Amino acid sequence: MGLTDFINRNQIYKLIEKLQSMISISLIAHDGKKPEMVSFVMKHKEFLSKCSIYATGTTGSFIEKEGFLVNKLLSGPRGGDAQIAAMVAEGRIDIVIFFRDPLDKHPHEPDVQMLMRIADVHNVPLATNPKSAYYILKGVEAVLNAELPL
Repeated sequence: MGLTDFINRNQIYKLIEKLQSMISISLIAHDGKKPEMVSFVMKHKEFLSKCSIYATGTTGSFIEKEGFLVNKLLSGPRGGDAQIAAMVAEGRIDIVIFFRDPLDKHPHEPDVQMLMRIADVHNVPLATNPKSAYYILKGVEAVLNAELPL
């Protein structure tokens, strides 16, 4: 076994580790923001397709229609936001992307606020609009790319 065989094998092991520790992202969007979420997901398809995606019910259905594998939870008003908050608290979600509609009233606003508080308590990145979500994904990509073998 030569040096190149060792390097290639080492690279393979590192790639396997990365695959085994896939990033878990939750995607949530209020009704008026679902088209924006679908657009965002499609723009970042290459990155997001490598992640484990968890989404509230209706948002997840929209994302599934674009060809993504989605772990769908309850819809937001029926407890989906609370389910994602629990997953954040358990360390099962790495990033929360929640396109909120701040100009509309939502009956489940206490759940939304709880999710945001839990993300802060557990130091989980939270984006509430496409621009902040973009910067979070770009930051994660930069870290991952720096760790990839040349």
